[in-house]
Amino acid sequence: MSANLIDIDPESGVPPFEQVRSQLARQISDRTLAVGTRLPTVRALATDLGLAANTVARAYRELEEAGMVETRGRAGTFVSALGDSSRTALRQAAADFAAKANALGIDTTEALEAVRAAFGA
Repeated sequence: MSANLIDIDPESGVPPFEQVRSQLARQISDRTLAVGTRLPTVRALATDLGLAANTVARAYRELEEAGMVETRGRAGTFVSALGDSSRTALRQAAADFAAKANALGIDTTEALEAVRAAFGA
């Protein structure tokens, strides 16, 4: 994988970490990045994209929390097996929702209440 698969738009209102996260998530979901693919190190990708290492680290951390990648210590970060496509789509929708809630300044409790309400629970 090379950094040219990720385009950062400095004029976008979307934070750079979210641009990295969403583009990687899309590539994982559509299998452009196959299960088992080793991602660049945080520092290498940050350097290639002209971003701070913490920016890329946050994107990787959020992808890991969503189950899309797994970190294997010093071996690196790899695309994980996600299960069936409906679960993949659900994880992506959840990640997008969380990012939107964060962007709106809505905390986790209120965001989860909104999801429960949407389910009618």
